[in-house]
Amino acid sequence: MIRTVAITQDLYVKEDVPLDHLSDPSIKWFWVDLASPSEEEAKVLETFFNFHPLAIEDCLHLLQRPKLDYYEGYSFLVLHYLNSNTLDVEEVDVFIGENYLVTFHFKPVLSIETVRQRLLQHPSGFNKGVSYIAYAVLDQLVDDYFPIVYEIEDKLNEIESRDAKKSIALLMNDVFDIRSDLLKLRKTILPMRDLLYRIINSERLHIPAEQKAYFNDIYDHLIKLTSMVEANRDMTSDMRDNYLSLNANRMNSIMMTLTIISSIFIPLTFVVGLYGMNFDHMPELHWHYGYYIVLGIMALMTIGMVLWFKRKGWFNVNK
Repeated sequence: MIRTVAITQDLYVKEDVPLDHLSDPSIKWFWVDLASPSEEEAKVLETFFNFHPLAIEDCLHLLQRPKLDYYEGYSFLVLHYLNSNTLDVEEVDVFIGENYLVTFHFKPVLSIETVRQRLLQHPSGFNKGVSYIAYAVLDQLVDDYFPIVYEIEDKLNEIESRDAKKSIALLMNDVFDIRSDLLKLRKTILPMRDLLYRIINSERLHIPAEQKAYFNDIYDHLIKLTSMVEANRDMTSDMRDNYLSLNANRMNSIMMTLTIISSIFIPLTFVVGLYGMNFDHMPELHWHYGYYIVLGIMALMTIGMVLWFKRKGWFNVNK
């Protein structure tokens, strides 16, 4: 679908202007949005706008890293939009010319629709030209990252406040899922931050000086998002390390318990094995109270070893 919005010289907004009417002198600048275009509609990038084949290839092929390229008469941006439900990255390609803006995306992008509706409802707020529309699209894309990050923070806070009786293994499954989501965010936000840095310091993009503050604001938002993502990653790392430490401590406790039990039963097993031999000449076997004497010796050995282990502090490990 090809959607157009044009601003006339007297700042009047025209919607769904045919492409062949966009060259009308009364039109000050225009925005063409190719949303989920068909193969035939995508050809207008070449046939109508005459964009460079490499830029068109970047639009039509695999997901590109956020970047900024310069061509004669226009600049080409690759932006990333995050699906809030799946956290899948969707590419948004933007061509910025002197008096036009072209956006290209294969899937619906809520950010672009939001900016488009704002432009149609309040055109006076967008009278600063094409670069301001580009800023509005970028700003909305970045603003839509925040709810995703806030939702992840809420999940982490919920994990921290859960009842300790809950299964730690289940909690860790949630933590590892969150770490995976944070990795997806990091792979998107960091390249977008680098892209904004290039845009701010670019002399070929022809952003009016008074509008650079707007792009600086987006850059500040991306720095904040980066800090939030890194802080959340550190929190999940701490949770993971605590879980591993707890597991190691629990394993040590179990091994200590088994060691104590084994240490107590080893001498008892020796005594039982000694008097379980079938030799004829073992005087103790014919003692009248021999059985009770051996049981007493075994009991004393057990009590003595338990007291010795307790004195050494072995039982404190289990607490």
